[in-house]
Amino acid sequence: MIGINEIIAIIPARKGSKRLKNKNIFLLNKIPLIEYTIMAAKKSNFIDKIIVSTDSKKILSIANKNGIKVNKLRPKKLSEDNTPTIDVIKYETKKLKKKNYFILVLQPTSPL
Repeated sequence: MIGINEIIAIIPARKGSKRLKNKNIFLLNKIPLIEYTIMAAKKSNFIDKIIVSTDSKKILSIANKNGIKVNKLRPKKLSEDNTPTIDVIKYETKKLKKKNYFILVLQPTSPL
């Protein structure tokens, strides 16, 4: 938290990919890429809430296994190849009942 503002991390992770199928759950040292991102977010002393936004049941399962509650999959229209990340962020933040927060976007394909 910074002052009265919470820091909310959003991890956008869709199942589709043109070049590398299921890249967000690709295993790196026997751990799915998205799990590295979740673990890093959980270790941060600054992040107050973590949201995993996905259209994949496998990714939802990984998030839940790591203590991130994902209530439902995001709509298909927000999971297309050409869907801007900002549209996913707007979708997720509309569901928040908060006023003062910062958004941190963490990409699961950049675990290091």
